[in-house]
Amino acid sequence: MEIRVLRYFLTVVQEGSITQAAKALHVTQPTLSRQLMELEEELGQQLFIRGSRRISLTEEGLLLRQRAEEILSLIDKTTTEFSAMDDASIRGEVRIGCGEGEPIRFIARTLTAMQRSYPFIQPHFYSGNAPDVLDKLDKGLTDFAVVFGPLDLTQYHYLRLPGIHRWGLLMRKDSPLSQKAVIEPQDLLSIPLIYSAQAWEHNEFSGWLGVPVEQLHIVAIYNLFYNASLLVQEGLGYATSFDNLAPTGPDSPLCHRPFHPPLQAIPYLLWKKSHRFSKASRIFLERIRKDLTAISLDT
Repeated sequence: MEIRVLRYFLTVVQEGSITQAAKALHVTQPTLSRQLMELEEELGQQLFIRGSRRISLTEEGLLLRQRAEEILSLIDKTTTEFSAMDDASIRGEVRIGCGEGEPIRFIARTLTAMQRSYPFIQPHFYSGNAPDVLDKLDKGLTDFAVVFGPLDLTQYHYLRLPGIHRWGLLMRKDSPLSQKAVIEPQDLLSIPLIYSAQAWEHNEFSGWLGVPVEQLHIVAIYNLFYNASLLVQEGLGYATSFDNLAPTGPDSPLCHRPFHPPLQAIPYLLWKKSHRFSKASRIFLERIRKDLTAISLDT
């Protein structure tokens, strides 16, 4: 399986048409069609459903799309790292998978200061919940991951980042529970919940709730907070979320109420124990370590 053919395949997927993809790739349509047929023969699977106007992917095609994106991302990352090795000015990418939260502000400050000395180092951010960003880290597609504990960190090196997020409920200000100062476990048993995918996959609320999560009325599961906040605004339900993610000031229709007893999440910067850093990533890690020594992590 050639890298060139994988790029052809992804271009066809993006364009939705062999004709348009051939124009974008500057190859003839018969040449591109032949390459795709040979790819299907090599894999022994049909990848496309060929319609009269557009083509779509079979289940096997969807799997190849995911794998091709991962393979090409890793190849591009490797090429960038090697091209930087002999450059007089250090260049390269720092790839960071991250959840949503205030620790990104700390990382942004480190990157801002770093780019004054290394203007050709470019950060790439990939947003997602903990399972998403850890999957990319484990596959070598990112250099670092910003996640919120508690998590099993035994297979990673890590640094504790500043700040603590507190779990609670995001709701409309006209919701009955908005009159409460804190949210207790029994409050969750009879309301429509928009549930965090991270909390779902890691079963983070089971001990706090005192009952199986399956007893909750979960109407939706989300992995990025912005979409969840829109669902709350439109009245679908209450969203389990960290504090300080959504605007809750006087002009906002939303408010956030913390859980009681408190349920906290500590942010960490992770990297694989076996990971070999590029020069750019090594510089970033050194800067983060230096910046962390200058602050207190007690809160």
